[in-house]
Amino acid sequence: MLLAELVSTSASVTGSAGRLKKVELLAACLRAMAPDEHAIGARYLAGAIPQKTGVGYATVFEVANHSAAAAAPTLSIRDVDRRFTAIAELGGAGSGKARKEQLGALFALATAGEQKFLAALAVGELRQGALEGIVVEAVAKATQLPAADVRRAYMLAGDLGVVAAAAMAEGAAGLSRFGLTVFRPVLPMLAQTADDAASALLTLAGPAILEHKLDGFRLQAHKDGDLVRLYSRGLNDVSQFAPELVAAIAALPARRLILDGEAISFGPSGRPRPFQDTMRRFGKSGVALAGEFPLTLSVFDTLLVDDQTLIAEPAQHRVAVLDQLAPQLAVPRLVTSDAAEATAFYERAIASGHEGVMAKAIDAPYDAGSRGASWLKIKRVHRLDLVVLAAEWGSGRRKGYLSNIHMGARDGADFVMLGKTFKGMTDEMLRWQTAQFLAREVDRDGHIVYVKPELVAEIAFNDVQRSTQYPGGLALRFARVVRYRDDKTAAEADTIDTVRAIAIADGVLT
Repeated sequence: MLLAELVSTSASVTGSAGRLKKVELLAACLRAMAPDEHAIGARYLAGAIPQKTGVGYATVFEVANHSAAAAAPTLSIRDVDRRFTAIAELGGAGSGKARKEQLGALFALATAGEQKFLAALAVGELRQGALEGIVVEAVAKATQLPAADVRRAYMLAGDLGVVAAAAMAEGAAGLSRFGLTVFRPVLPMLAQTADDAASALLTLAGPAILEHKLDGFRLQAHKDGDLVRLYSRGLNDVSQFAPELVAAIAALPARRLILDGEAISFGPSGRPRPFQDTMRRFGKSGVALAGEFPLTLSVFDTLLVDDQTLIAEPAQHRVAVLDQLAPQLAVPRLVTSDAAEATAFYERAIASGHEGVMAKAIDAPYDAGSRGASWLKIKRVHRLDLVVLAAEWGSGRRKGYLSNIHMGARDGADFVMLGKTFKGMTDEMLRWQTAQFLAREVDRDGHIVYVKPELVAEIAFNDVQRSTQYPGGLALRFARVVRYRDDKTAAEADTIDTVRAIAIADGVLT
């Protein structure tokens, strides 16, 4: 299939408001592909590429903006896949330049419409209203298979392309191959949010499992005999970075295991270290830091024990199995329906240095890859009033708007940048702030528009981390815009000293 045909389908999907129409368009596109194109095509239609190209946003759009478009379409989706693979395989000295050149060669073969599609695809910002869920339904429609069966296979395989290819080629028999298998990690179950512990209990409508929410590195541990592997949230093998955790899993009495948990580094006082310290263990020099930042594995779910597959079992049964298997690794937990007891548990978790609690329905199965309402996260939230220093032109849904704002705290008569965010912005807010920023523009640098430091935004965030990127040495994590404060001037915004106080209280600074 020519890439142009897939791009045309993507454009039609973008222009279609109804879910059923989107599914029909995608299913027709899948049926038109050759058998060896189904995996590639399904991924592209969902806005994803499997290769880690090492090419960043700035490089992609620099190449896109400086590449003359081809007059007619010639690229096939197989051509594109091969070229992305070649780019991903580049390494060593000069690889950055080589990646840019090869990306330029790809764009030179693409028409204007294909270039726009490829740029969005390469940076994961294809906004066409056809994310994984709708493509799953399209695979089901194209093969006349139950959507639930396709979805379950995808959650267990973790690769929509592989599942689409199997379903298109073999139907139900192809899907039957995707079960829970040791050393084939599954997409982790995810959580929605709740405002507080009491409201979480109301949402779950009955007794719930409350657990400490650890600010660590999500890990899925697999064991078969003496062999142990650890996988990240992105399903990458990270065993080499955490030999002490491999040893801890190897020592457990079960022959075969799949466990879900968090790796975290605790300080000498027993309080968790800042998240970025834990993350240092999963970098190039991670093992060398084992003495300084030892890791602990806190397990909160059991997916498989020996020959017993547990993902369809109620959560209460899964944690009971965990308590029998490895009580020393189990995350602190409480089962309650009492709001006061749940709130006290949350407050103890915060006092211990954790970021909050998880509330889980006692009868819920492990829904791999799903962000369902049976898991709720209740996290501590800080709020600051910060000044907008600059903003960046957006892409995808935010194209044509100034969206990614640069946030600053007062530092005497000046301002200190604490990071960027485009989270929390509604379409109405994007329109309003673009007009306001342009009216206050003082300079430009590429896609960045610098503005007079006058507008104050209320910013919610989870915590502060150390930063070598910003002059103040601090940055906000998970920042999002709550609202603009038209009742405050820049002179009334929060100061860098306030931010430092939060960092000291959280143990980020001493």
